[in-house]
Amino acid sequence: MVEILLKYEGDLHCNATHLPSGNQLETDAPVDNNGRGEAFSPTDLVATALGACITTVMGIVARRKEIPLEGMTVKVRKFMSEDLPRRISRLEADLSVPLPADHPDRKILEAAAMSCPVKHSLHPDIVVEMNWVWQD
Repeated sequence: MVEILLKYEGDLHCNATHLPSGNQLETDAPVDNNGRGEAFSPTDLVATALGACITTVMGIVARRKEIPLEGMTVKVRKFMSEDLPRRISRLEADLSVPLPADHPDRKILEAAAMSCPVKHSLHPDIVVEMNWVWQD
């Protein structure tokens, strides 16, 4: 169990503290939902969590198998629903992997990404698309 303490600062801003480490981050409501968009929105954090989770689980596999993944990037695009209730409708992740497309552990790395706990925690109505770019 991990505890995160959130404090409402007013004007649609929150400060979140990861209690085990003391690390903090701020959130703000997005411009299209009454905010100023000066920080991650709560739904931006969901997209961020997906990208970080994909990267982390791939990193775990890569470390165990001694595969160099340093420099890998994941860009996540978040799409909100057009109808109500307001919600995330789609997340697209572009994974740029610094390995050749014919790397012998490619399928293991792709399976690790697909097994990400955040992905499995998302509502099934949220479309998650992963686009792979292998460096040749």
